[in-house]
Amino acid sequence: MTAAVDDDLWSAVGDPTRRRMLDLLLANGDGTATSLSEQLPVTRQAIAKHLGVLDRVGLVHAMPAGRERRYRVDEAQLARAVAQLSSVGAAWDARLRRIKRIAEAIQRDKDQRGTPR
Repeated sequence: MTAAVDDDLWSAVGDPTRRRMLDLLLANGDGTATSLSEQLPVTRQAIAKHLGVLDRVGLVHAMPAGRERRYRVDEAQLARAVAQLSSVGAAWDARLRRIKRIAEAIQRDKDQRGTPR
């Protein structure tokens, strides 16, 4: 994935309504803007716009179903997103451990020199 795709992907899943929609689609197997609007406190039109965002980043795919479109989660793309999030989390954990070690070393150095805290 490119940086632009990553930014679009994280922007898409950064919205709580879209995350809830993904949860519902995963739980139900698929859904339409109408069926999702019945389960969420937003209009059908807002749901359709959110689905468009999720579709553009590849997290869902639409299939024609009469007058509506049925949406299904692309589980491979979702797995890639989860893997990316895990990787970012691990990198931040490593950074925080390094910061902690540096802060502890500074504190030990102060304690050894007798510098008041």
